[in-house]
Amino acid sequence: MNVSDALPRIVVLDGFTLNPGDLSWDKLQTLGRCTIYDRTPPEEVLDRTRDAEIVLTNKVELSRETIFALPDLKYIGVTATGVNVVDLAAARECGVVVTNVPSYATPSVAQMVLAHMLNLSQHVAEHAEAVRMGRWTSAVDWCFWDYPLVELAGLTMGIVGLGETGLATAQLAQVFGMKVLAATRTAQDVPDFVRIVDLDTLFRTSDVVSLHCPLTPETAGLVSRQRLALMKKTALLVNTGRGPLVDEAALAEALNTGSIAGAGLDVLSVEPPPADNPLLSARNCYITPHIAWATRAARSRLLECAVENVAAFLAGKLRNVVT
Repeated sequence: MNVSDALPRIVVLDGFTLNPGDLSWDKLQTLGRCTIYDRTPPEEVLDRTRDAEIVLTNKVELSRETIFALPDLKYIGVTATGVNVVDLAAARECGVVVTNVPSYATPSVAQMVLAHMLNLSQHVAEHAEAVRMGRWTSAVDWCFWDYPLVELAGLTMGIVGLGETGLATAQLAQVFGMKVLAATRTAQDVPDFVRIVDLDTLFRTSDVVSLHCPLTPETAGLVSRQRLALMKKTALLVNTGRGPLVDEAALAEALNTGSIAGAGLDVLSVEPPPADNPLLSARNCYITPHIAWATRAARSRLLECAVENVAAFLAGKLRNVVT
């Protein structure tokens, strides 16, 4: 038997999003016989993983039926923080270790919150496009603006969920001179500049609401028609968390009727979104395609940690275990 034959078979089901070519799989490839697929459609998951001991996935689902059909499977590494793509109960029953990668994108996601907030308060791209189209060249006055320009200093940022990303966002908001409110399940290690309030108070008094809580049965639809009605007409909503935290029809209605001033969203309830998602055409709604996590720096940390998780598993020293 060749030495290489004794190495575990490792399958990466959807490596392209994590590594479209600007990172290296070399370290993973030293750990086993690797097969790396850019994408895997659902109907090919079973065939591609049939002899695998280690499977890495980002968004490809590993269902109960699939896990039970893979007798050689010993380890599933989710190349993300959320693990909803894996049937964890089935993994436990089959003795399959599941790991994830926490906290890799904290600075990048907080940065995206600020990017959406600054876009909504300054409309840089639209004013730059107006200049490109010749409107400044032909202007009667020496300057012009098409949208209200909002100074953030002195305004209130409301953060729903004060985990690592929520805290990083709070710190950035403070740098801009904003007051910071937070609604959180735990009130431990809260900085002095953050005031803890209940959810309704946060929605009622914040000028910007940013969502950072996990998606659970309790938080699904948290941004409801009722909570949107509490918000100021000048308020902004930013969601870099999970799409289903927001009642999308209610948010589209609030934007189109002017009940709130604008929204910046990096996530939607269904991704890619269907063409009839009402937010795609809603007034003053800016949507980015789930890229808050995707800076090269964050993806590099993600890949490094995912490989370290595999190496630790093979060495019998588990890390970042979900189940």
